[in-house]
Amino acid sequence: MAEINLFLIFLGSIGFDLLIGDPRFLIHPVQVIGFYIKKISDYLINNIGENKNILFWGGLIIAISTIGMSFSLGKLIELSYMQSRNNFFSGLLIFLGLSSCIATKGLISSVKEIAELIERKEINEQNKRIIKEKVQRIVSRDVSSSSIEHLLRSSTESLTENSVDGIFGPLFWIFIGIIFMKFSIFLPGPLSLGFSYKAISTLDSMIGYKYDYFIYLGFFSAKIEDFFTFIPSRLVLITLPLVSSKVKEYGSIIKKSYLDGKKYDSPNAGISEAIFAYISGIKLGGKSKYKNELIEKPMINVNGDNCNGEKIKFICQLILRLQSLWIIIFVLIFFIISNLI
Repeated sequence: MAEINLFLIFLGSIGFDLLIGDPRFLIHPVQVIGFYIKKISDYLINNIGENKNILFWGGLIIAISTIGMSFSLGKLIELSYMQSRNNFFSGLLIFLGLSSCIATKGLISSVKEIAELIERKEINEQNKRIIKEKVQRIVSRDVSSSSIEHLLRSSTESLTENSVDGIFGPLFWIFIGIIFMKFSIFLPGPLSLGFSYKAISTLDSMIGYKYDYFIYLGFFSAKIEDFFTFIPSRLVLITLPLVSSKVKEYGSIIKKSYLDGKKYDSPNAGISEAIFAYISGIKLGGKSKYKNELIEKPMINVNGDNCNGEKIKFICQLILRLQSLWIIIFVLIFFIISNLI
C-alpha cells in the first residue's frame, strides 16, 4: 500500500510541476546544491588553481560529497515516510521534493517567452538586449554579440538538450527508485535518486566544462553525468517519434538522429538534440562562443530549416506529449510489476 501511495505522490508531483512549477516562496534544492558547489569550486580555483592534480582530485571530492549529501537527504525523508506509515509531513516533503526535481514548466515557459518576445516585439536595441539576457540565463555560451537567428538556435539547443537533463532524466530515475522501493525500503528510492540526479545535473552545468580549470575540476562531474543520462537520452531517442507525425519514418529518423548525434563530444547531448531536430525539421549546430573561444559544433540535420518561434513551440508540444507517453508507460509497468510480486 505504501508503494502505491508513493507512486500516486509521484504522479501528483508531475501535475504540480506542470501547473505551478517551482514555488517562489520555497528555496529550491538546486540553489542549495549550487551554493555548495560554487563555494568549494571557487576556493580551489582561487587558492590551488595552478595545481592540476589537486583540482582533479578536488573535483572528485566535490562530486562525491554533493551527490552523497543529496542522496542521504532524500533517503532520510523516504525512510521517515515509509516507517511512519505514510506520515503526512514526510509525504508532503516527498511531494515537493519530487516536483522540484522536474523542470517541465520552468524550461518550457522560459524558452516560449523568448520565442514570443522575438515574434511579437519590434527588434530594436533595447528589446534585443532583453532577449539576450533571457537567453543567457538558460545557456552556458556567450550570446552578448549573437544575432536573432543565433539566439533562436541557442534557445532551441538548450531546450532540446535540457529536456533530458531537466525532465526525462529525473523522471526515469525517480521511477526506478519507486520500483526499487517495492523490494526494500532500504534500497535507493524516488526522492534519493531524484535528488542525486539533480545534484549530478547541477554539477555538470556548473563545473563540467572543457576549458580552463574546469578541464580538471569538472572531469568527474561530466563523466558521472554522461553515465546517468546515457539511458534516458536513448529512451527519448526511441520514444519521441511515437508522439509525432513522423512515426512512419521511425527507423530512418532514429538512425539519422543517432548518426548525427554521435558527432558531438557529449555522448548524450547530440543525440537528444538530433532527434528533436529531425522530427521538427530544423537544423542545429554551428559556431558558438564560449568565454573567449569560438567553438563550432557539428551540424545536425543540415538540410533542415532555421530555428524560429513556431518550431520552438512545436518542440515544447513534443516534450509534453512525450512526458504523457512516459507516464502511461510508467503506470503500466508499475501495475504489471505489482501484480507479479
